[in-house]
Amino acid sequence: MIAIIGHPQLLVVGVNQRSSSVSLRERLFLEPEEISDFLKTLHLAGISNGCLISTCDRVEIVSNHENHDKANEIIINALAARAGFSVSAVAEECVRLEGREAVQHIFEVAASLDSLVVGDPQVLGQVKVAHRIAHETKMIDTTLNTLLEASYHAAKRVRTETAIGTRPVSIAAAAESLTFNIHGQLSNVDALIIGAGEMGELIAQHLKNRSLRNLTVITRIEAQAATLARRLGGHHASFGELEGCLRDSDVVISAVGAGRHVLTRELMEDVLQARRRKPIFLIDTGVPADIPPQINELDNAFVYDLCDLENIAIECRPGHDEELIAAAQIINDEVGRFYKARDGREASAIVSALRRHFEKIRESVIAENIIPSEEATRLLVNRLLHSPSGRLRKIAEDDIEDLLRYEETVRYLFSLNDLCKKNEESEN
Repeated sequence: MIAIIGHPQLLVVGVNQRSSSVSLRERLFLEPEEISDFLKTLHLAGISNGCLISTCDRVEIVSNHENHDKANEIIINALAARAGFSVSAVAEECVRLEGREAVQHIFEVAASLDSLVVGDPQVLGQVKVAHRIAHETKMIDTTLNTLLEASYHAAKRVRTETAIGTRPVSIAAAAESLTFNIHGQLSNVDALIIGAGEMGELIAQHLKNRSLRNLTVITRIEAQAATLARRLGGHHASFGELEGCLRDSDVVISAVGAGRHVLTRELMEDVLQARRRKPIFLIDTGVPADIPPQINELDNAFVYDLCDLENIAIECRPGHDEELIAAAQIINDEVGRFYKARDGREASAIVSALRRHFEKIRESVIAENIIPSEEATRLLVNRLLHSPSGRLRKIAEDDIEDLLRYEETVRYLFSLNDLCKKNEESEN
């Protein structure tokens, strides 16, 4: 196979829910209005094109670059500078995917198959926002644009041909049903969301759309809390106000997933006492869990995690697994389609380049004003074959097996075997 030196290839570099800690992702998280400046920083450092996807699950950059080692170094340095961590510390938690793996990953992200909450409908919108910002920043080349457009087609197929998209909606509806059972009409219910995890946001948005009275947002980063509160139509508070917010909340949605508990049994005992034993419905969407199981032992504290809600939504695990298998097959098909189309475009580009090259040689022969057509065409043929002949001789000197492979390619491209066969038949 002929290696094309300096040929750009797709690359994904960044952190996600499987590779990194919540603390690092929180530090790296970029609001949409921050992405453009970050992309400009990458451009100045040598990344000519790129799209940055920033969600609670991931901060990842997809680029089309001829030198993956150099691009990886530039991106990790930029991420480390934003996080305030050492380059080596960030590098340890980063993923690096190249070529086909990068394409498959972007398709899976767009289809919400690579999220903590599989089927989260918000993810595709977040990818499209990232695409738009990169385009406005002039960081989208033809290859990246084609990749992202193809990922939307793959995501649409997954959503329309499987039941993957029904899972988050079912869970949110189950949360709504439990809230009504515990507290009655949502118009009399106040809720608190701790953290900015996507499933927590989805449930909070669902309850808000069902006439939830008040919603408060608390995250460790106040700017993130303010943005989420605006998006959800609520207000935000600081972590220092957590206990007071808990006392005022009938529903608490935890969406941190930091690997440590954000609430304690002692804290909830005090909160329930202050509420005069008025019940609290706690929804733990953290992975790993945010709420210790001991809280569920308290009277008037009702703790449900995603599995509990999923069971209430009567979503059968074997059926869900079958949907995941079907979705994976769709992604595999779409990746194959993407590469087939790309290879076709590249073949067309090579033929166009070859045509331009031949045309320049033809023009040079015409410019010499050679009148006899036989002499002119002979000169044209000699010039067309001059460079390929020299290269084949050099290949033969270096490696005879390489020569045989190139010879077979030339015979195939110019149908030389068929021509020889016709000549033999005419001679007979």
